[in-house]
Amino acid sequence: MRSSIKPFQCNECNANFSKWIGQCPECGAWNSISKVEESISKTANKWRVNSSVEYSELDSIAVVNGNRISTGISEFDRVLGGGIVDGTVVLLGGDPGIGKTTLLMQVLSSISKHFEKKTFYISAEESLFQLKIRSERLGSTVEGFHVISTTSLENIIQEMERLKPIVVVIDSIQTIYSEISQSSPGSVTQVKECASQLVNFAKTNDITIFLIGHVTKDGALAGPRVLEHMVDVTLYFENCLDSRYRMVRGIKNRFGTINELGVFFMSERGLKGVKNPNAILLSQHKEAVSGSVTAVSLEGSRPFLVEIQALIDDLSNSNKRLSVGVDSNRISLLIAVLQKHGKLNIGSGDVYVNLVGGMRSTETAIDMPLSLALISSLFDRPVSLGVACFGEIGLSGEVRPVKNGEDRIKEVIKQGFQSVLVPAQNMPKKNYNQIEIIPIERVLQLIQFYEDRF
Repeated sequence: MRSSIKPFQCNECNANFSKWIGQCPECGAWNSISKVEESISKTANKWRVNSSVEYSELDSIAVVNGNRISTGISEFDRVLGGGIVDGTVVLLGGDPGIGKTTLLMQVLSSISKHFEKKTFYISAEESLFQLKIRSERLGSTVEGFHVISTTSLENIIQEMERLKPIVVVIDSIQTIYSEISQSSPGSVTQVKECASQLVNFAKTNDITIFLIGHVTKDGALAGPRVLEHMVDVTLYFENCLDSRYRMVRGIKNRFGTINELGVFFMSERGLKGVKNPNAILLSQHKEAVSGSVTAVSLEGSRPFLVEIQALIDDLSNSNKRLSVGVDSNRISLLIAVLQKHGKLNIGSGDVYVNLVGGMRSTETAIDMPLSLALISSLFDRPVSLGVACFGEIGLSGEVRPVKNGEDRIKEVIKQGFQSVLVPAQNMPKKNYNQIEIIPIERVLQLIQFYEDRF
């Protein structure tokens, strides 16, 4: 009789196969199928069977101030949704050397110092001596901040049970291993098993655990995709502007807003939150230049003012569409709308678009500023530095409203702009004397405004 065991599994969708194949037929991912080693289930299930489970009525569960603890870094609190929730498991990914260890050591130090609570840093990559040198540089050597260097999950859980810390950092989830599984550290089976036990321990004991994760060369989190489903919060550490600035972006958050963005400055004493990130993201030009427009984008709950640059090379006939930080399909769509409803002749020239400062945006509210930047580059006449805009553009040439329109207007006023172009349906009921608010209903009206003013 033929065996029904399927020892190969897709790291992305968890589909099982009897042999290795290059592309997963279920999700279409390439090189995502690997062999899954059998694990020793008796040891794995022993403590789970003995654990007692009781139900509770939902309205009888007490919540004190959301059970949140401040990390001591306001920008990081913002990304987490207002602080750390008890029993949360947070996955933090980022390129090597970007500052993951530095940030979380600062968080543990702050919690131990201000709340007089025990915190625990578990390093599977650095020795205790290396951690000591780093902590002295950051000034994070405080009472209650405990460290250990080990790769054994069983030792980690044993020490957590003995110490009973309030917050734990494990660096990293790809380098620890469990004796329950016979596969090597970093394998699909090991990552799943270790993450499963740590999530269960965090929920059972109301301990917050930060898991540091490696990333692939494409910038995605290394390991099985199921890891992101198991945790409560997934954060990405990214570069911003130059080597001095960093961004932490919330991709998943069960206790807060997704796509929330925190901006940090890297100093000799560690990471510091940037209170006014718009000041560093705005255009640094002393004079207006063609193809450059200020957009008002919403990241999570915070409006960001970013510079969009567009360049149309009408001398070329290769019809290239290259972009950085903006979806190239969106650019092609807007070009088609401008040609059809705006009667503009962009033709087969090359189009280049850049979102300045290493920012990325998938928000449709940048449609109008992107279109205005394309118009400015086509006619080679700059838009005034004192003008900002936001709004979605539909295929029929209409300018559609976007969410949080008034919050965007307030941020534009705060940054000292003189004019803002908004969708007609986003016109505020309140009068703002500090700024000129110009409603735009269609693409043709946007082009007319540009021709009249610039």
